[in-house]
Amino acid sequence: MSEIINCPRCNAIFMKNKFRDVCDKCYKEEENKYETVYQFLKKRDNRAATMERVIEVTGVDEELLYKWVKKGRIQTRQFPNMGYPCDKCGKIIGTGRICSDCSSELASDLKKFETEQEWKNKSKESAQRTYYTMRDKN
Repeated sequence: MSEIINCPRCNAIFMKNKFRDVCDKCYKEEENKYETVYQFLKKRDNRAATMERVIEVTGVDEELLYKWVKKGRIQTRQFPNMGYPCDKCGKIIGTGRICSDCSSELASDLKKFETEQEWKNKSKESAQRTYYTMRDKN
């Protein structure tokens, strides 16, 4: 569904949809920059270029490169040194939202949390099953 918002780059009003997140003018500028980057990367000598090298030669913003890699317009299997930062630690990755290190850290934290919850539940159950009696002292 479309919504009317201001363009994040030039502040013009436009209809945002699932295909475009900038206005038509900025979209055309981005497409021209994409063509420049793609023509640079298409050359056999430049296929292993790093992000810094692409930015230096083409003059394209780092954020635009990240956006194109995330959307799959620049394939990391064709250009292995392209990527975008992990949402958690900032390490450059090629797929997903977080790197493998952060993923395994989150998995271990989740497992630890689940075992703690199980222990708490078991202790509550055992406390509920305990039966106390009052003895008369005569």
